[in-house]
Amino acid sequence: MAMAVARHRFTVAEYHRMGEAGILGEDERVELIDGEIVDMTPIGRRHQACVDRLNDLLVSSLRGRAIVRVQGSLRLDEHSEPQPDLVLLRYRPDYYATSDAGPADTLLVIEVAETSARYDRRVKVPLYARAGIPEVWLVDVDAGRVATYREPDPQGYRRVLTVRGQDRLAPLAFPDLALTAADVLG
Repeated sequence: MAMAVARHRFTVAEYHRMGEAGILGEDERVELIDGEIVDMTPIGRRHQACVDRLNDLLVSSLRGRAIVRVQGSLRLDEHSEPQPDLVLLRYRPDYYATSDAGPADTLLVIEVAETSARYDRRVKVPLYARAGIPEVWLVDVDAGRVATYREPDPQGYRRVLTVRGQDRLAPLAFPDLALTAADVLG
């Protein structure tokens, strides 16, 4: 008779205690995805350039209207705290110093993928949909395209639009912020 293997899903609180205890080093590139501690892929030169470009575009356009969080954590639920490349958060004067930012605070998540597009599309994007994140952009550096995911539900996003080159896109929360795929990808 085969014995079922029991798996332990870590909570966000346990994950943070591991960091405080030194089990997870301060500089380790890991995130908590559905209760599992997952190594993040290394950041390549083109990936970092894209993140820096987006940060510059978003901060200069949204100062005082939203907080642009770069490669910081976002608590989705008790078992998930990914570290998206960029997150647009509702503006708060305390910059979330007194409480964690969560799905209700999130306007847009942007994942930049140089080598992780498949993982991001299959694992992280559905995770964001289940959490009710209203919009996700998956910037695929290798393919030269930006996929926008909108209208979340527990099974995924109901609307997906892919843009390239001079095709325009704007965050749902800020329709006045018109960008092109080329602006995002460089």
